[in-house]
Parts: sequence; structure tokens; C-alpha cells
Amino acid sequence: QCLYLAMRKGTITGVLSVLIELMPLGVQNAWALPPASDVPEEVLRTEIITEARSPIDGKRLTAAEYAELQAQLRTGPPIDNLNPKVRDLIVLLRLRRLLRSIGIPIK
Repeated sequence: QCLYLAMRKGTITGVLSVLIELMPLGVQNAWALPPASDVPEEVLRTEIITEARSPIDGKRLTAAEYAELQAQLRTGPPIDNLNPKVRDLIVLLRLRRLLRSIGIPIK
């Protein structure tokens, strides 16, 4: 609205004054460097985790224990030593989950 009024007057100084007023005042702060105490993101990405917590019960684990637990969780529990009825039920539930992820409606 101010720009329109300045342009309507036809003065270049009016247009320039409106544009200067519309410029953000905090631009100089954006050019500043981060504080020296700030750790760069590249360093944080390469940081090695030496202690972790279990996602199951929250206990402290070493890095080796945490890696082993993650591998066990990815493979899932063994179902070989279960009751055959329970094993069949697990297989059917996994099949049902697969069919639902594809988009086949199941009741």
C-alpha cells in the first residue's frame, strides 16, 4: 500500500524510501558466524556412541551389547521351538500384515 502511494506520487525518492523501510532490519545478524562453543554438525554425525540404552527396558548397554541387541531385534524371535498351533498363528498373522500392506482388505 505504501509502495503504491509512493509510485502514484511519481517520485523516485518516495519509492526508494518505501523500499528502504520494507527491508528487514535483522539481515546483519544472519551473516554472523555461530559461536565457537557450537559443535559442527559434521562432527556430531561422525561421533561414535559408546553407551546406549536398551529400547526394551531402558538399561545401559555398551556399544557391542547395543549392536547385538539391534541385530536380534531385526531378525525377530525364533519360532522353531514353539507349539505348532502358535507357530501357524504367527505365520498367518505375518501373512495378514503383508496382505494389508499391499492394500488387500481383510476383516
